[in-house]
This record gives sequence, structure tokens and C-alpha cells, in this order.
Amino acid sequence: MKLIMAVVQDIDSPKLVAELTRNNIGVTKLSSTGGFLQRGNTTLLMGVEEERLDEVLKIIEKICRPRKHVIAPFPASPGETMAPYPIEVTVGGATVFVMNVERFEKI
Repeated sequence: MKLIMAVVQDIDSPKLVAELTRNNIGVTKLSSTGGFLQRGNTTLLMGVEEERLDEVLKIIEKICRPRKHVIAPFPASPGETMAPYPIEVTVGGATVFVMNVERFEKI
């Protein structure tokens, strides 16, 4: 068994949870905040049999696509100057961790 922990953008979360549920993949949803943009994320936890791992990863990849986003200047570290113009960054997609599960019990 594998534990999948996927950090996705809030905007992708409802569609992803619906698709996972439609495919009989149990999912636990946690609210989280990203460190770089300080925006809301969703962390999803899923326990799946190893044979379903690729299926779940394909669903995540299909729904959580990277997108461009322009951010306003933000202060840098103390002693550094602020970026003088808006910056385009790539956001979205998903950060996915796959871990082995030593033991699983549903009580």
C-alpha cells in the first residue's frame, strides 16, 4: 500500500476530489498555505494499493496543470531591495509525495 500526499492549488481541489471520488479513491482534504506566494493550497491524502498508483498520478496530472500568474512586487530579505516590477511565475500543478505504508488499519 502507498500513501500519496498531493499539495495542489485551491482552484484545482474541488475538481480533483470529485474525480478521485468518482474513481473510488478515498481522499482526505486538508487546508494548507504555500510558503512562496502565501496563498491557500489543499493537501490531499490518499491511501491506495500499489497497482492503482499510476492511475491516481495520471488523474492528478490531468487536473492540476501549471499556469502563469503575475505577482506584485514583494519585499525581499532585510537589507535587500524590493523587486521594482511585477513578476510572472508558474504556479499550479501538484507537488506529490508517495510513501510506503508499513501498516494500514481501518477501525
